[in-house]
Amino acid sequence: MCGRLDQNDISRLLVNFDWVDEVLNRSEAAGRWNVPPGTYRPVLHMDGGRLVADDVFWSYRPAWAAAAKPVPPRKKIPIAVNAKVEKLLGAYWKPLTRAGRGIVCANGWYEWTGEKGSKQPWHIHRRDREPLFLLALANFGPFVENREEAGFVLVTADSLGGMVDVHDRRPVAVSAEDARRWLDPALTPEEAEHLARTAMLDVELFEWFPVTRALNTGADGPEMGEPIELAA
Repeated sequence: MCGRLDQNDISRLLVNFDWVDEVLNRSEAAGRWNVPPGTYRPVLHMDGGRLVADDVFWSYRPAWAAAAKPVPPRKKIPIAVNAKVEKLLGAYWKPLTRAGRGIVCANGWYEWTGEKGSKQPWHIHRRDREPLFLLALANFGPFVENREEAGFVLVTADSLGGMVDVHDRRPVAVSAEDARRWLDPALTPEEAEHLARTAMLDVELFEWFPVTRALNTGADGPEMGEPIELAA
């Protein structure tokens, strides 16, 4: 799972694409160390042959679910923030896997350990602190009043190695070259699903450490990404 992002330096995150002359940055989102779902964040995608960054709402529910006749609450189609890689070719996600692939750039992401009421957040990032290219699916338009209908989700997969101790799933982070392949409009849904399953960066490239629980309250600032010592 991925339920919170560190995107503290957006200008740096959007200059790492050597296959284009420049990114057309249409985003107005500010850099934040504590980015939750339900906010508008920059998502890279191809538009008219150009690589552009547009602000998209982090949460998604398809139009058919939003327009469906009232049903008992327990049967309501939930709003998603992640999409499991194992389900990309299913009926729910395949339309976006075909025509809604995007990349979310981040400095890192957060996961939690512990019991409800005393959750400990962890900051996960590359050891070399290079930007992360996270696979995303989105409805890039036509935009409508329903924010979730025009939203995005992050693709997630099973965690490997020591990262399992923090959480059993993680967002699919790939190299810049595989980010380019993911965004290629010519890629079929089947090829995109295969890339998502096989191109995930090795866990050895990552490190993680505990951070302040102020993150849980929605606080923001550089201290959100600083390591702390856990009480023995």
